[in-house]
Amino acid sequence: MAPAAERADATAALARAYLYSELSRDDRAAAEGALIMLLDDPSPLVRVGLARALAFSENAPPAVILGLAADQPEVAAWVVEHSPLLLDADLVDAVATGESRMQAAIANRAALPASVSAAIAEVGSAEACLVLLENPQTEIAAFSLDRIVVRHGQLAAVRESMLARDDLSAATRQALVAKLSHTLAGFVIAREWLEPERAERVVKEACEKATIALAAQSPECEIRPLIRHLRESGQLTAGLILRALLSGNVDMFVEALAELSDLPLARVRALVYEKAGGLRAIFERANLPASTYAAFREALEAMREGGFDPAGASRLKRRMVERVLTRCADEPDVETAPLLTLLRRFAAEAAREEARLFCDELAADEDSFDRRAAA
Repeated sequence: MAPAAERADATAALARAYLYSELSRDDRAAAEGALIMLLDDPSPLVRVGLARALAFSENAPPAVILGLAADQPEVAAWVVEHSPLLLDADLVDAVATGESRMQAAIANRAALPASVSAAIAEVGSAEACLVLLENPQTEIAAFSLDRIVVRHGQLAAVRESMLARDDLSAATRQALVAKLSHTLAGFVIAREWLEPERAERVVKEACEKATIALAAQSPECEIRPLIRHLRESGQLTAGLILRALLSGNVDMFVEALAELSDLPLARVRALVYEKAGGLRAIFERANLPASTYAAFREALEAMREGGFDPAGASRLKRRMVERVLTRCADEPDVETAPLLTLLRRFAAEAAREEARLFCDELAADEDSFDRRAAA
């Protein structure tokens, strides 16, 4: 038997002759039979040469292509990535049964349909999902992006690739934020830098803060899906809703009440904006803790007096937080103790944020003065 390298060269030459030479019917049949026989060559080098020669052509023998697709990864990868003869069903099956290298090769195909992308998102390795996300010619459905977040959102490379996409919904972005928060909490707890309870609280507050900022930057049509995602994932708590209201994000507050109370959005908005009666009833229907009602009522009263200004609705408003804290502290009882603790944390956070912004403004003014003086 000739050396493997020589057999590989001869195999490539035969494949090219089959594809591009003017062969008679009998010669073509003989050549196809020889190519099929080469599927059993003991050397992967020969089968790789066969795959490279046939992978890009629509005129390759289907039987040979299917045989190569079922070969070991270094052989099959050429075919599953490039062959136009493979059907979507063939590719889905290869994703389900293949290892990471095979899945990544499929994910790198040009014009990959949503059905195959869904298979990769559902069972593909992290490497395959990353290749899929970075493939500009692939079609990925929204639910497939959500599955990638659930399965691999804890990986920094996957998060960065997803956040760079223009088609990512606000709900999916928030899911990535939540994944990052859980990952950071686990890391801090594993290193014993903070007590588990404190670490969980810190990252929870950071996640809620990022969620409010995300909602403030999202178009109106994405707020309800975001609220629905937060509810389904158990993140739509009274604390988060109160943070949104104390940040001036009335739209998020209204959407949350409408979602939790199962009432029309217009009716809820009227109760909030027009100071109509029945706010307590809708609050109770939303099944929010009764002990938090006073805080929501005072925050809404403050907003009505100052005007509903959506600008800057991504961070806590210090004056509003302090007003709500003062009013709620006038009638302390056992039930409101957790609320007062939360409001004190909000007040401290708002004060720190205001101080940072003030320092940034001073630094910017000083830098501007230095530039003018130098000119």
